[in-house]
Amino acid sequence: MQLVIANKAYSSWSLRPWLVARHFGIPFEEVQVLLDQPDTSEQIRKYSPSGRVPCLIDGDTAIWESLAIIEYLAESAADKAIWPEDRQARAVARAISCEMHAGFQALRSACPMNLKKRFAYRDWGRPAAEDALRIVDLWRDARSRFGAGGPFLFGAFSAADAMYAPVVTRFDTYGWPVEPDTRSYMDAVLALPAFVEWRAVAEKEPWIVPSDEIE
Repeated sequence: MQLVIANKAYSSWSLRPWLVARHFGIPFEEVQVLLDQPDTSEQIRKYSPSGRVPCLIDGDTAIWESLAIIEYLAESAADKAIWPEDRQARAVARAISCEMHAGFQALRSACPMNLKKRFAYRDWGRPAAEDALRIVDLWRDARSRFGAGGPFLFGAFSAADAMYAPVVTRFDTYGWPVEPDTRSYMDAVLALPAFVEWRAVAEKEPWIVPSDEIE
């Protein structure tokens, strides 16, 4: 399989399925298309019917959209606990993952993922703050109900953690004030070997995407 991604410093959607594949040891070839280049759209359309990344290529099949890719990986590697094994936990994990996929636009817009910089916290606006409060509530609920078996939302690392990993980076790099329980969860994600690998490369990328650079 080929996983087509964009810049590791900026592409939050690329990070999500990449983390799942790497953490669960699913073999894939990484193909990177740089953002904000004269031929970016042309290069992406060689792989992705939607004209966006990420996109997973498996033989003659192209799967776009991060959550759809993660579901495909889960079906392709059914022996891996990509989603929680418990039925109720799995349902909640899918629900909060769908909420992440479809929502929190205010936070995403105010604080683009940028792994090459750190920012002093400031008021990012009420809509972004409301998004952040909802996200923390989701994390706490999952941890309190299903997280006894480990440091992640459902104990062991799962697709739900991958879906929220870019938010973890935002809270971290933009200096969001968080309570100790939230910080503990964030630290677990940031210490995940697959994420450490991604971040190490991201921090060394020389390319700049001006639209994702916040002063």
